[in-house]
Amino acid sequence: MWGIIGSIVGIVVIGSVISAVAFSGAGRAGGGSTGPKYKITVPQTLAGGEYKLDKDITQQADGAVPHEGANEHGIKTAGGQYTSGTKSLVMLGLYGSIDDPSTTVDHAIRGMTKDGKTEVAVADKKFTPSGGGDPLTCGVDVRQEMGQKITLAFCVWADSSTGGNVAQTDAADLAKDPQSVDLQAFADTTDKIRSEVKKPLG
Repeated sequence: MWGIIGSIVGIVVIGSVISAVAFSGAGRAGGGSTGPKYKITVPQTLAGGEYKLDKDITQQADGAVPHEGANEHGIKTAGGQYTSGTKSLVMLGLYGSIDDPSTTVDHAIRGMTKDGKTEVAVADKKFTPSGGGDPLTCGVDVRQEMGQKITLAFCVWADSSTGGNVAQTDAADLAKDPQSVDLQAFADTTDKIRSEVKKPLG
């Protein structure tokens, strides 16, 4: 059951990142070429050891995500499916050169609902991590899969060299009321994950 749920979340997140690159409009040329460069890694655990790696989906995602877009250039992807008890979490990131990070975030979020099975349940908004740091854009989608509603909380970020999407669902409460999801808490968890997966390039 958990493996199936993780795969479903993975499909949604991979679709999100494909959309981020494939459907981006023209960005500010060269905007992503300044500042330090980072890559996305796939650790064995996330969020201080709470989530353990179940499946590395880097190869699957990298084969599906375009390496060049109007707004993103020289793109590579990395990601994994993780579990913690009944929770399934997917982290998928891209790295390269990003002209306009806000465009990447917007297209990643819109891409989650392009499949016709997933709808916005709680509109995305920006959250600043409780400990400070760069904001994340988080929301809740609901996906219909084989007659079952699946509530997906997600947080997305992007900067000049990386972007990421973290999405989670809980097999113990698949159809959880979207309004009851604590997005500030999930933003705090995603911020921790971002710090764990984002490493200097080189």
